[in-house]
Amino acid sequence: MPVFSPDKICPEKKKTLCITGHREKNIPPYNGIPLYHDLTIASVKLMLYRYIDMSIEQGFENFISGLAVGTDLWAAEYILKKRQSNPKLRLIGAMPYLHHADKFAPQYKKSLAAVEKQADLLITVNDNPDITYGAPSSNKNCSKELYRNRNYFMVDSSSAVIAFLNKDRSFSGTAQTVNYANRTGCMVCRFGIDDVFKIIDNSGTDIRCIGREIMFMNNVFDSFR
Repeated sequence: MPVFSPDKICPEKKKTLCITGHREKNIPPYNGIPLYHDLTIASVKLMLYRYIDMSIEQGFENFISGLAVGTDLWAAEYILKKRQSNPKLRLIGAMPYLHHADKFAPQYKKSLAAVEKQADLLITVNDNPDITYGAPSSNKNCSKELYRNRNYFMVDSSSAVIAFLNKDRSFSGTAQTVNYANRTGCMVCRFGIDDVFKIIDNSGTDIRCIGREIMFMNNVFDSFR
């Protein structure tokens, strides 16, 4: 897929939303029990999907994913699935730099490749083919601002953010994105692992019961309209 500079993005901001959140490795299992790892990840995904559905119900059509491992790719894959029955939906992938996925594990590279192939638009915030993340003092082709610039670009191009942000991750890239969104007046729809654990506490550890409770959550976007 061709990759464009940020000035090529042109969707209506009012109908555009970006998604940010933690990587899988930063998500603790329910009650700290490793046996519940898969259940916890599945529950996080279900809640993320429900928030995306809420936004679609409120008229959002353009979704920006930062294409990072975890929340970003889960959201992108779900939006592509939803697009099959709703052709109005558009997925925009926002790369911090061209080689951002060089250190991805093989299974994540495969997921990323599938998402990039099906995305409606791919954007890179820095199109220098030699740039990489790191301290610039020793290498002029290194920058520590690449991810921050990607995060700010996503917020600046959107009117709302869906964020999976845990309380103990206040210095993460997700927190940076949410803080910038709050400063700029962007609508923020946030949930964290504590919200997921409350659902499991109420529903038990049957994923079908968890899914039913999440399905009947009120649309939080109603309060923003």
